[in-house]
Amino acid sequence: MEDIKILVVDDEARMRKLVKDFLSIKGYIVLEAQDGEEALKVFDANKDVKLILLDVMMPKMDGFEVLEAIRQYSKVPIIMLTARSEERDELEGYKLGVDEYITKPFSPKILVARVEAVLRRTVGEAEDRLIAGAIEIDKVARSVYIDKKPVDLSFKEYELLTYFIENKGIALSREKILSSVWNYDYFGDARTIDTHVKKLRAKMGERGDYIKTVWGMGYKFEITP
Repeated sequence: MEDIKILVVDDEARMRKLVKDFLSIKGYIVLEAQDGEEALKVFDANKDVKLILLDVMMPKMDGFEVLEAIRQYSKVPIIMLTARSEERDELEGYKLGVDEYITKPFSPKILVARVEAVLRRTVGEAEDRLIAGAIEIDKVARSVYIDKKPVDLSFKEYELLTYFIENKGIALSREKILSSVWNYDYFGDARTIDTHVKKLRAKMGERGDYIKTVWGMGYKFEITP
């Protein structure tokens, strides 16, 4: 994924350099900002930025304020870097529209893996739209329509549905789904897939039948006539 711009926002120069070095090795173009106000200026001048890595604790404007400001006019993917692991902070971020969280300290390799996973789902595909039966996904707007009606999905539900459609007709194990959708740093029980599939099916209504259970293995997405 060369020539893709990533904006790294952190008030610690050492942290920005660490992240930039690892991303640059992968061929990404890395822009930097040392506080929230500078982040907004850099982003306004570079609307082709494809991903923002955003620290929470910063002077002038903290990460939540920057996130809220950007979400007023852009759906660019944002991964928040935070030293705080309190649940209420994460819930606040998801409420405002953050895509992922990575808690400091983190492995640079894990960070790169998360970046690549998010980019694959947002800019890595040639098609802007996915259509499968009565389901239509607008990848640019990250919107889902079922029977031409909008459906509100969480970030992981959206990723899960997209992954199913991109692999329709293929029997997928829970472990495969977990590693592909939850990425490399998720160490939860594979049964968490069942919970998310149940919620996704409920939101899909009668089209939830598209997601077939493969007993003893996982799931398969097939269009039901």
